[in-house]
Amino acid sequence: MLTLTRSVGETIRIGDDIEVHVVEVRGGTVRLGFKAPREVSIHREEVYRQIAEANLLAAQVTADTLGALAAFAPVATGSVAGRDQDDVPAPADATGTTPGADPV
Repeated sequence: MLTLTRSVGETIRIGDDIEVHVVEVRGGTVRLGFKAPREVSIHREEVYRQIAEANLLAAQVTADTLGALAAFAPVATGSVAGRDQDDVPAPADATGTTPGADPV
């Protein structure tokens, strides 16, 4: 860990686009100001931990959830919409006719 001493009004830079300003020092409390791009998240440690925990919980999928979703998944048994593979018509070619089909 890098430890720096700064006074009110002084700045610390992190990389090219993050600035940390010492706004006020009162007793044992330091007020800091941050300038950073919008895509950089800045949180107090306790808030960051709450966000991380919520994300972890949201990402967990239980076996019950998977079982419930499986009821909606199509079964891959070689049939299409209740028909055997032999009953599925062949795709038409560029002329609009089905290869191997008898002409009408």
